[in-house]
Amino acid sequence: MNSHENASIPFAFFGTPYVARDTLSLLLEAGYVPSVVVTSPDAPRGRGLELTPSETRVLAEAEGIPVLAPEKLDAAFLNELSSYGVQYAIVVAYGKLLPQEVIDAFPLGLLNVHYSLLPKYRGASPVEAVLLSGEEETGVTIQRLVFRMDAGDILAQRATKIEPDETTWELRERLIRLGAELLIETLPAFISGAVTLVSQDESRATFARKIAKEEGLLSPKDDPDINWKKYRAFRESPGTYFYAVKGDKRIRVKVLKASRKGDMFVIERIIPESKSEQDYSMLAHAGWVAE
Repeated sequence: MNSHENASIPFAFFGTPYVARDTLSLLLEAGYVPSVVVTSPDAPRGRGLELTPSETRVLAEAEGIPVLAPEKLDAAFLNELSSYGVQYAIVVAYGKLLPQEVIDAFPLGLLNVHYSLLPKYRGASPVEAVLLSGEEETGVTIQRLVFRMDAGDILAQRATKIEPDETTWELRERLIRLGAELLIETLPAFISGAVTLVSQDESRATFARKIAKEEGLLSPKDDPDINWKKYRAFRESPGTYFYAVKGDKRIRVKVLKASRKGDMFVIERIIPESKSEQDYSMLAHAGWVAE
């Protein structure tokens, strides 16, 4: 089966945030156009909490690709999905665990792009987890999706060195491209059934849980290395912050830029979370404090 025939087999793409959007964009460049895109429903965003479509939905509709945004992955959804005659699916940061009934709907199976070297760092925050743990290497995994979090058989992996000053912003961008490239390389063998599946070693599995906003708190009482790892891991989301105090006034301050200089953690750019003129003025004389 040649590359043109591979690309012509109908498939679905499941994804929601920019990670999925950018992967879909690279698939389109390679000639893989999904018959349908499945994404999360429009959600309230911004200060006005206006209903806003996902980044993946915006791209799909701009490219004229049909979009489904079901509230529930139920029988009605499966019935609508079946009308597209899809044979397999690609799943990238969709945001929901797919039930077995959905997995069984694809004769060739489902492929998931995961941003770690499985079985390490299964779960919602693998990029943050490797930085928080001080890893020097990470990578991407193409796995066959099963009804268990990131536990499916591995089709392909590719490792990459983590740069010393790299934060989630830079590392995730590299991993998105690396994952899409590996996916595109893997698809022909997957579609033809010529791929070799490797079971994950459960004894080596670790889990990267969902991150809470409070975890971005920095403290002058912490080791500089701990603050640096937090900054690198949480810079994109949920962000890092500290509290500044002057007299009886206490404000929460976002850290926009920081660096590691020798054995020091240096905060270089900040902004008060409230963005009020009074709080800006206070920052000129307040010190950061530990909670």
